[in-house]
Amino acid sequence: RSSYSCRYFVLPCCFFDFHGKYSRRQSKKTQYREYLDFVAQVGFVCGFHVEEDCLRIPSTKRVSFIGKSRTYPPAEHALVDKQITQFINSRQPCAVATCDRRVGFKHKDHCDALCEEAGSEPPEDETETAGTIWMPGFQPREKVEQIRNCASLPRDFVDEVVLNVANLLLNAAPQKSCSDMQGGSTNTWNQGESLSLREVAEHLNKDTLKKLKSEYGGLQTLLKNNHQVFEVLNGRVHIRDWRKEKPPSKTKPEVKRRLSAEAFKTRLCWFFIHHPDGCSLPSEACPYAHGTEELR
Repeated sequence: RSSYSCRYFVLPCCFFDFHGKYSRRQSKKTQYREYLDFVAQVGFVCGFHVEEDCLRIPSTKRVSFIGKSRTYPPAEHALVDKQITQFINSRQPCAVATCDRRVGFKHKDHCDALCEEAGSEPPEDETETAGTIWMPGFQPREKVEQIRNCASLPRDFVDEVVLNVANLLLNAAPQKSCSDMQGGSTNTWNQGESLSLREVAEHLNKDTLKKLKSEYGGLQTLLKNNHQVFEVLNGRVHIRDWRKEKPPSKTKPEVKRRLSAEAFKTRLCWFFIHHPDGCSLPSEACPYAHGTEELR
């Protein structure tokens, strides 16, 4: 409806209408199929040749619709816009359609009909023609969405939190010491204690927590992003022991093997730099660089 040259792609998911949850009208179809037909109908009413496609994604909701061309010439755009208005208003629940700015569309013809049924006169200011205001108070999302998955946090801030949490786990009592499994050696490597996310949060300062709460997932997301150092299972934080990680499959296709090799040792090993016992793996077995000279 924004312009005649508009094109769209939509992947229907949650069952919502224009003004609230979608109400089923047929029992012979599944709820998903009925909702897909409704979304396709919206496209047809808006004057599009609607194409349906099934995406190759790991989801049960993967049927999409594409509108690339119109079913009418540009000269009929105003007429079709009125038809769209009527269709939208016809989907509006009677209990909600009260000619109120807060809940409906400002279209005189529809308000006249509704207020006639209610035995009252339409408000004097409800005189705009179709298409003037689609939905008062509607706020579209920003053109550039803010990334809030902790990935855009300052690197210094993230490094400080990682170091603080790791030290907290290493110094927690009782400490866990894991025997070195390489060649039956009796050397020990301190894996520290596991703590709940709440216990970890209680040891962080207020400014740090405030900054993390503004991100989706907060502390848990930041720790999971730092996969090299931490393992978060069932709400508890552990320091990752790379000796226990499963070795990569030997049956990987050649392309995957090549990509894995290219990604090997592109980052410094956090344990080699910060852990009091160093890295639990020898340099040749660690996927991270033990020193800048090993970086690729």
